[in-house]
Amino acid sequence: MNARPLGRYPLKGGTREKEELHRWKGGGQFAVVRRCRHRGTGAEYAAKSIKKRRSKSSRRGVTRDDIEREVNILKEIQHPNVITLLEVFENKAEVILILELVAGGELFDFLAEKESLSEEEATQFLKQILEGVFYLHTKQIAHFDLKPENIMLLNRSVPHPRIKLIDFGLAHKIDFGNDFKNIFGTPEFVAPEVVNYEPLGLEADMWSVGVITYILLSGASPFLGDNKQETLANVSAVDYAFDEEFFSSTSALAKDFIARLLVKDPKKRMTIQDSLQHPWIKVGLFLCQSLIFEMADLILYRTTVSNESSTLRFTRVCVISRRTLNKR
Repeated sequence: MNARPLGRYPLKGGTREKEELHRWKGGGQFAVVRRCRHRGTGAEYAAKSIKKRRSKSSRRGVTRDDIEREVNILKEIQHPNVITLLEVFENKAEVILILELVAGGELFDFLAEKESLSEEEATQFLKQILEGVFYLHTKQIAHFDLKPENIMLLNRSVPHPRIKLIDFGLAHKIDFGNDFKNIFGTPEFVAPEVVNYEPLGLEADMWSVGVITYILLSGASPFLGDNKQETLANVSAVDYAFDEEFFSSTSALAKDFIARLLVKDPKKRMTIQDSLQHPWIKVGLFLCQSLIFEMADLILYRTTVSNESSTLRFTRVCVISRRTLNKR
């Protein structure tokens, strides 16, 4: 495969030689994210190294087309609630994306440190997520991988941390004249149209927002099964309920918000515009004061896993924890 330049975003005061990769920050099957320090200025960034696929027949690494798609989407976006691409480097084996450093950790880890969470606080965080998604959707960009691990905090030390949506490895520009189908994403968060290999659009992100909101308000996962196949079957059948065990203190407005997102027919699902105008988001900030649950139940989880996603593990522990407490 012939190498082609992917473009370049200059860092002030230097080149690749003036940067230093010095600490693991995360990773994936074919990508590793590390902390990156500019040797000249001392400024810190995140460096995402993506392993390139060496040949068309190889199954290891990421294809050039997929890398270019991610880079081109990142070049196009600039929003307070979306991660920013600063520079791109390429060598024979990998492409390295220099991104702003989002050092505040995952939103759910941050919330797990709090003793309690009100619906008012939940909607404040959720509104930031929605504003980031709204920006993407105005550009016809579908993220296709919205989940707790990809919702980060820029800085957790401030009173009202800013949320950043990260990881655009599965993101696509939606061409309304051409059907796009794919089976990808994390089972718990994918929409029914992904499971059923149907045309995909911006609506798939809204389903994921519904799942995230359900988990945020309850600590439980709506479609989690004992294995991947059962989880996907639950998603396809839209088999979920607002169990009294987890939603006894949750407002009707909050449950209505979720129910309008977890709709099988994408065309009947709330759009991002509808979501931002929903009463729970628009006026619920001033009306909802109910306590959701003790945040001790929101067990910390990590992104480094082998066969099981961190979110699956987190929600299972969370459900067990809550059931144990209720039996006391």
